[in-house]
Amino acid sequence: MSIVTAVAVVTVIGLLGAAILVVAAHFMHVEEDPRVGEVLGVLPGANCGACGYAGCADYAKAIVEGAPVNKCVPGGAKCAAAAAAIMGVEAGEVVKRKAIVACQGSYDHTQDKYEYEGIESCAACAALYSGRAACEYGCLGYGDCVKACKFDAITVSNGLARVNPEKCTGCGACEQACPKKVIWIRPESEKPVVMCANHDRGALTRKACTAGCIGCMKCEKSCPEGAIKVTNNVARVDYEKCTGCRTCMNVCPVHAITIPKIV
Repeated sequence: MSIVTAVAVVTVIGLLGAAILVVAAHFMHVEEDPRVGEVLGVLPGANCGACGYAGCADYAKAIVEGAPVNKCVPGGAKCAAAAAAIMGVEAGEVVKRKAIVACQGSYDHTQDKYEYEGIESCAACAALYSGRAACEYGCLGYGDCVKACKFDAITVSNGLARVNPEKCTGCGACEQACPKKVIWIRPESEKPVVMCANHDRGALTRKACTAGCIGCMKCEKSCPEGAIKVTNNVARVDYEKCTGCRTCMNVCPVHAITIPKIV
């Protein structure tokens, strides 16, 4: 008899709890603007976070609440236009961005300083004496960026990560995954890039990688627009001033300045 009573009591408690949840759901329910679902439907669903929000659903909600419709990098202008039509606003310009591996340290130009036999991960390798590469600033080539890319835009060849701009959406996942921070997200352009992150003095850089910037300042002295400066032993381009004349490319003795090619 006690068992029956216990079962009855538990059942009543369960029913009361269910009733309370139903009533609470009714009174606390917040109607969702139907436009959230419509906007979500025109977003690519990559959930890459390039827009600055947690994912496509979060961005769709933000758009309905007034956020700009042109923040979806993978979706581009087409996505922005579709979202703008739903919201009845202007789409605005979508700046195309691409990932750049700012390193030319393939095995044609550098070598390993020790044999690494650990987990095949750039992050794991970097934790051991700054990584296996002779250049402690360069790409480690284990493909953490490849794993992070949802668009199959990155490959690793001859020890170096390479980006295919035709597939790259500029979402930034690879940039976040790279422990050496040699992957940069930049507005798409045909302007030269200093493909090196080594801050050592020229002689040390040269020993580590034959394609590394040696800080000789020839590019800085020859640029007609004053758009390139050597800071902390490595050249950097000011793209607000750069006109893309490629003078810096022509005078660089180690060919560290180039325009990334499609691979």
